[in-house]
Amino acid sequence: MSSNAAAWLPSARADLVVGPAAMHEPGPGEILVRSRAVAVNPLDDVKQWTGDLMYRWLGYPAVLGEDVAGEVAAVGPGVTRFAVGDRVAAYAVGMERGRRHEAEGAFQLYVVVREDLATPLPDGLPYEQAAVLPLAVSTAATALFQDDQLALRSLSADEPPTGETVVVWGGSTSVGSNAIQLAVAAGYRVITTASPHNEARMRELGAELVVDYRDPAAVAAIVSGVEGSPLAGVVAIGAGSGDAAVRIAAAAGARRVALLSPPVAFTTLPRRSGPSIAFLRTMTTIGLAQLATQARARRHGIAARVRLGELSHDQQRRTHAVGAVLARGSRRGPACLCPRVRNRRGRSGEHSTRAEPASHRRLRPKARRPPVAPPVGVGGRD
Repeated sequence: MSSNAAAWLPSARADLVVGPAAMHEPGPGEILVRSRAVAVNPLDDVKQWTGDLMYRWLGYPAVLGEDVAGEVAAVGPGVTRFAVGDRVAAYAVGMERGRRHEAEGAFQLYVVVREDLATPLPDGLPYEQAAVLPLAVSTAATALFQDDQLALRSLSADEPPTGETVVVWGGSTSVGSNAIQLAVAAGYRVITTASPHNEARMRELGAELVVDYRDPAAVAAIVSGVEGSPLAGVVAIGAGSGDAAVRIAAAAGARRVALLSPPVAFTTLPRRSGPSIAFLRTMTTIGLAQLATQARARRHGIAARVRLGELSHDQQRRTHAVGAVLARGSRRGPACLCPRVRNRRGRSGEHSTRAEPASHRRLRPKARRPPVAPPVGVGGRD
């Protein structure tokens, strides 16, 4: 078998360094994937940018990364859904507590993933498009269907429409684009926010009403758009979206809000250890904003729960959701499957890159930007 290589995070707040890595064997219920494309997510950005503020259990050197697409190189005992050579996309969980961190991080040529967190790819879907799906679909599915989030009806082709509405604030983000498709597939009417140049895209994905999030009257327009139909809940994506989501829920009578983004971007923090004015300012802003949002929610009897993309406890629904989005895309064509993947200067979606061998090199940031990709995906709002 070929040798392995990984993009290592050697220490807190360091640049990534590409170098040799061990070739790990898949265990029971696991597969080994030869990576062809990976996607950079805000969770990777936060871990590299803030050190041990999150994922304190992840030691150094570390292999980050959650999203991978490629071919199955080997299968572990008990695997029945995949065979060597199958094209797959998978959610790598190496950053989660209690996992094999080096073996299961996505930023390497050969990555071990769980069979139940992988899905086969349609033949016509490029790896670069598939790689942006797993964490985005997982986060969207968790927000919509998990019992402690919006608890919507599960996906089913046999059920009639519910007659209820779901609001997705931040529809043109990776998570938002998938949340729209999943909610529509589950039988819900969707209202979303996006910039005017993304309105047609949002309607293509299934949104019935698209509101410009920069409009001062956006909350009122969304409440008016509900038009008396039951509002099942609101998904809030993008820095500062939580307050607007709770105000919509309060005005329209919803009782559940899923908060998928912090009030401000963590990249406002300085990329160095120790206290600083910027660190104190950012953390104070986050704390006060969260307190205000939760206070408003409690006054109106709304359950507003935070979900920042960590591993869900409802694996069956999440795996079903990934397969449903892929199936929908294969029927309608890749253009309707997933959000646009923009370049390093884009404003929404994850950054997807080919996973090819590389010589030892150091990936350096420009000024205060993250060294791999900008803070996009969950946090984008255009």
